[in-house]
Amino acid sequence: MAKAALARDPAQRASGPAVVATIAEVLDRLSAGDRQASRTAFMVDEISRWCAAYFDEGQASWQMPVRHLSPWAAWRETMKHDRGAEALGVKGFRRIIADLPADPVAAIGHIVAAIGIPQRAQADYLHRALFDIGGWAAYVRYLVWDNNLYGRQDNRLVELLAIRMAWGYALFRQRSDAEFQAAWAAEMRQAAELPDDAGLSADPELAIDLLFQEAYEIAWQRQLLAKLGRDEAAPQPFTLPRVAGRTPLQAAFCIDVRSEVYRRALEQVAPGVETIGFAGFFGYPIEYVPIGRETGGAHCPVLLTPAFTITEMVGGATPDEETEVLGLRLLRRRAAKAWKSFKQSAVSSFTYVEAMGLAFAPKLVGDALGLTRTVSDPNTDGLDSAVIGKLGPRLEPRMVGGRMTGLNAEQRLNQAEAVLRAMSLTRDFARLVLLAGHGSTTANNPHASGLDCGACGGHTGEANARIAADILNDPAVRIGLKSRGIHIPDDSWFLGALHDTTTDQVTIFDRDQVPAALRGDLAEVEAWLARASTLARHERARFLNLDAPEGDIDAQVLRRSRDWAQVRPEWGLAGNGAFIAAPRERTLGIDLGGRSFLHNYDWKQDDGFGVLKLIMTAPMVVASWINLQYYGSTVNNRVWGAGNKVLHNVVGTLGVLEGNAGDLKTGLAWQSVHDGEKLMHEPLRLNVFIEAPLEAMSAIILAHQMVQDLVDNQWLHLWAMDETGRVAHRYTRDGEWVAV
Repeated sequence: MAKAALARDPAQRASGPAVVATIAEVLDRLSAGDRQASRTAFMVDEISRWCAAYFDEGQASWQMPVRHLSPWAAWRETMKHDRGAEALGVKGFRRIIADLPADPVAAIGHIVAAIGIPQRAQADYLHRALFDIGGWAAYVRYLVWDNNLYGRQDNRLVELLAIRMAWGYALFRQRSDAEFQAAWAAEMRQAAELPDDAGLSADPELAIDLLFQEAYEIAWQRQLLAKLGRDEAAPQPFTLPRVAGRTPLQAAFCIDVRSEVYRRALEQVAPGVETIGFAGFFGYPIEYVPIGRETGGAHCPVLLTPAFTITEMVGGATPDEETEVLGLRLLRRRAAKAWKSFKQSAVSSFTYVEAMGLAFAPKLVGDALGLTRTVSDPNTDGLDSAVIGKLGPRLEPRMVGGRMTGLNAEQRLNQAEAVLRAMSLTRDFARLVLLAGHGSTTANNPHASGLDCGACGGHTGEANARIAADILNDPAVRIGLKSRGIHIPDDSWFLGALHDTTTDQVTIFDRDQVPAALRGDLAEVEAWLARASTLARHERARFLNLDAPEGDIDAQVLRRSRDWAQVRPEWGLAGNGAFIAAPRERTLGIDLGGRSFLHNYDWKQDDGFGVLKLIMTAPMVVASWINLQYYGSTVNNRVWGAGNKVLHNVVGTLGVLEGNAGDLKTGLAWQSVHDGEKLMHEPLRLNVFIEAPLEAMSAIILAHQMVQDLVDNQWLHLWAMDETGRVAHRYTRDGEWVAV
């Protein structure tokens, strides 16, 4: 059937056959739409309930007693005593499970043989079965990924598959009637006859969808190419006063698309300021341990493992003062933990509500009206401001709990050089250089980490920014850099900062350490940042549907960040569609609408193309993942997204359920991509623009299978810019390019 005919008459569309149906699907079909008889929903609910208890990360008051066992062993042990399945009609469930092999792989093999899956369809069936619990499968796959990064073997995904297969087998054993046997036999015959790769000919409807998707993306590409080709892309003259010909400020922000809005606003209020785009962990893959804790989180992209452990200390304090701060923080944490246990206890929770309910009425009213601040700094634990003032990272190496924390002299120098070269910032330093990590401020938001820094592993980026600034301000490091060809003037100072993407406020840390000669410059920079914040808020207000007088926009944005009932505190990375690695001059003055990841890159300073390799194997890959997450959550939120945010319930502190049962949700909530009337994210594959020689990019693609799979299979569109900044070539496959 011709594609054109299908497009004219959608009624002629006929989807190709499913690869293979599962037992639960066949049972659902035989139930004739009776939701109460749905075996798939029942099975998913039961597996999800068990996974929530087994993988719980601290939410449950009573822990599952067999969590020390592997998933398959723990599940079989639990099923010995769980009569739930039998009570709901699955006869002999405990005996069926007990009779399966103790080895999960052997159990899967036994089940595949027992239910008669043809050899050609076995891999498809296993994949399809695991897809029924895709949320939990994705979470366990993440755990496997994380362990593999550290060189640890992890078999838990196979064991989860064994649990899913065992459930299907138990349902299979319930039906010996002719109707089910005939339906199942028909499915297996069809599965055995399916071709290995029918291609698009097996699904003409999909072919039409892909055709329209291509047209949709080409239309957007034309608009973007027209913007990049305008004269506005030429360098703009500096208009601010310059000291000895130097840029008044260099400000490095994360490549996150929200930074594009802020960078443009800062360049507008202070023309002549040089903004830089770089991954928000600033090249420091760290495990950051807040004061009073023994372990911390990985503040680096998920492709990396932390190379350094940074423990927060009390900067410049005496031992007694340090002990005081540490004691206060530990005391507060213990009190909070005890109070939480009291509130959630099976008995005292009722007493708590009866006795204290009315006392919370003023706070609830204040939160609802935005009159009280409901979000505190996660790094202060509510400590007194005088105590907070003592907190600061102390980075010299020391032993904590048997491990080294901090960076030694050689590591500090090597990291400083690597970071500056990766940012193409090796000369012409300003008097003040701002390194701004980013994070968000929201209330009552289980998806808050999705608004924080992806380059910092879903954490805020101030720790990385402060560490980078501290090391680059170190006189010993600067002496070492000078011997390696990077001369930072004595009167240049690096500032660690945090850009709050919900409020567009920029907080500068360690201001008291700024040399006296630069205090006037710092005051001027803070004034520029304040004006840029206002401009950025006003631009974002259009997309937040804020209707307020001109002077009230700022207040509304700030109030929105504190509203515990707000399901759209900000739009995150919605709308992302492009990744540009080139000098800032190529995009300076162009309004990219907060839809582009901007990475500074000058290939002429990249001897050996090591930085280009880093960009194409890390930031480009992660940006594509982010883009595909938004794409999937938009085109099929039920499968790839997290559903309705209003209905979410946190489970195990690791994810959410939509309602009180069902599979663990993946992706983004519908409210993260839709404003209630229209989509706020256009489902477009990422367009990557890199200014670099074609031969260098092709060599990197062909040398890295993951990158080649990404570009050859068209998960993104790759474009090359020439030396003038003109988009000149488009990548096809196998290292080949075509002229635009």
